[in-house]
Amino acid sequence: MEELTLTTPSIMFSAMSLIMLAYTNRFLAYAQVVRNLKDEYSQTHTKMAEKQLHNLTKRLYLVRSMQIFGVMSLLLCVLCTLFIYVNMHISAVVTFSAALILLAVSLAISIKELLISVKALEYHLDDIKNNGINL
Repeated sequence: MEELTLTTPSIMFSAMSLIMLAYTNRFLAYAQVVRNLKDEYSQTHTKMAEKQLHNLTKRLYLVRSMQIFGVMSLLLCVLCTLFIYVNMHISAVVTFSAALILLAVSLAISIKELLISVKALEYHLDDIKNNGINL
């Protein structure tokens, strides 16, 4: 097995930064949609808005989990870098392995959230179809 160098965990910093930016943007977009749907639901109490609010609740919790696992992965990369710097190579390997696993968990949750997001769009398409428009 090759020895870890400072470069190995450092490569993940830029990737994790971009992933965390995407997760944050997703969260902020959902927050805005929730505010809009809340107003719509309080005025009209439509079944569509109720479905969307339920869907968004699930998605918000998934985005939170994605962010938590992503941040934990990034923190373990920082710890791994420290272990490499102080010549604790076994600890560095274990920590880096855990960071990769947490990153994989975060990405897997992202896939699940994406599938639920598609379901939200299907609600809109179903509503359009129910209003007599052929797609």
